[in-house]
Amino acid sequence: MKIIVCIKQVPDTKGGVKFKADGTLDRGAMLTIMNPDDKAGLEAALRLKDEFGAEVTVVTMGLPKAEEVLREAIAMGADKGILVTDRVLGGADTWATSQTIAGAIRNLEYDLIITGRQAIDGDTAQVGPQISEHLNIPVISYAEDIKIEGDSVIVKRQYDDRFHMLKAKMPCLITALSELNEPRYMTPGGIFDAYDAEITVWGRADLKDVEDSNLGLKGSPTQIAKASDKVRKGAGEKVVLDTPDESADYIVSKLQEKFVI
Repeated sequence: MKIIVCIKQVPDTKGGVKFKADGTLDRGAMLTIMNPDDKAGLEAALRLKDEFGAEVTVVTMGLPKAEEVLREAIAMGADKGILVTDRVLGGADTWATSQTIAGAIRNLEYDLIITGRQAIDGDTAQVGPQISEHLNIPVISYAEDIKIEGDSVIVKRQYDDRFHMLKAKMPCLITALSELNEPRYMTPGGIFDAYDAEITVWGRADLKDVEDSNLGLKGSPTQIAKASDKVRKGAGEKVVLDTPDESADYIVSKLQEKFVI
């Protein structure tokens, strides 16, 4: 079994975010982590590797520094890492990103593709399903559990306050929730192996069956009108009162003042 896991290096929002003049994220200037949903997808693939002896290849698109997240994945147990990076790919929205990743995946053999549900820097949940559309394979999103049965995959899919049990023939794409599992830690030996591992680097010329008009900022139909860091709230009004009754009266008066009640 061959499994491809798509992962993304995303800003560590605890350290704040930075923007370029064109409104896109300045990824080179921020601390980064592996996207949480993607990490759960990687763990799901590694568990299938433990069970079936699968080969796990991780693919990411990003700046050259995104090699770090591939080495983290290899330190966790992945077999190969592929970095897709090229200046012409920068500034891509979900459409251009999914076209790029699908173009890279067309070079590879696979039974199963796993992506995260969504990335914390965009929260669109679009790239995984778009990749499946470009590759013309079925997709099951919002996976809470994954099992393999013969040449099919059985997925417990989150749905409101209940769940679906869905079965699809492989090849298939699954988008994983962060609640899917608890990702394993890197091992000391895995870390040494990861930094000795050779990372495959592909650029625009390595993408199969993708038009230039669908790549990068110029190929992105979604344009950012404005972007900013989150606005910090002030401390607000602090009031110290002597009794619970006074506190209740004060809260009620403020609600009346704002016409809430």
